Amino acid sequence: MDTPLVTAILKGYFAEEGLEVTYERGYGSADSITKIAAGQYDLGEGDPYSMIEFNAKNPDVPLVAIYVHFNRSPFGIYTLKDKGIGEPAQLAGKKLGAPAGDAPRRLWPVFAKQVGIDPGSVEWVTMEPQLREPFLIQGRVDAISGFMTSAMPNLVRGGVSLEDITAFLYNDYGLELYGNAVITRVQLLREKPEQFKAFLRAYVKGWQDTIRDTDGNMLALLDKAKAEGQVLDTAIEKLRLTLAMPRLFVTDEVRQIGLGDVVPARMETSIAQVVDGFGLPTKPSLEQVFDGSLLPPKSERMIG
Repeated sequence: MDTPLVTAILKGYFAEEGLEVTYERGYGSADSITKIAAGQYDLGEGDPYSMIEFNAKNPDVPLVAIYVHFNRSPFGIYTLKDKGIGEPAQLAGKKLGAPAGDAPRRLWPVFAKQVGIDPGSVEWVTMEPQLREPFLIQGRVDAISGFMTSAMPNLVRGGVSLEDITAFLYNDYGLELYGNAVITRVQLLREKPEQFKAFLRAYVKGWQDTIRDTDGNMLALLDKAKAEGQVLDTAIEKLRLTLAMPRLFVTDEVRQIGLGDVVPARMETSIAQVVDGFGLPTKPSLEQVFDGSLLPPKSERMIG
């Protein structure tokens, strides 16, 4: 999922803006958000809704999203065809698996209400993240919650055919969620607005190139990773991006509003849904969650 960033680095887009950009692997939104707030990184990728919860608990170090690249959320429930669960209503009475802090699991009550079932009608089984997909494959749970970009590739890696996976994506059932975004500290954004503008100009170009030539730019990333001693499964990484590109990144909405931006009314609705699902005491304003003021002009963020 780092292809656009690496593309912008390799093609010199950041250098053209006078920026030296380096990156490190993250370990989920909670990890990234905590490190950004602590000043270990200037910015990073994370779930804006987890960021909302962080801000509620840490009001002295507010974070904000400045570029939303997941136009649709990857949150969903995943099961296997042989479980006989063809629609969300059939999840009632089943065992669902996920780590305790899994964001899609925590939003289960909101999703359940949307599809007309009692949130308490399922039994949740808790496991470590690396055991989530194995539990489903082994039949220890009937379904799992998670990100489409990790759950489905992990199931395929575990020997499951893509055609044998049934996915109920939250956005397909009435939730208005966006997905991961570029997040930074509000204070840093105020101190260095021109640097963030430069970063976003280059980052948008990386995204546009990746959309035009997904395979070519992804292979460049894999070559870079290999040269750095990292071991990545080419087929799985290609599947991950292939699944996400038309479903999460290049949507009709993105074609209308351009890369990185949001529709205010939709984002407002999603904030309300998450505040309800997470049980947060107050609802932040749109401006406290997303600041699109530093994005390049819409004409420079369009895709073909």
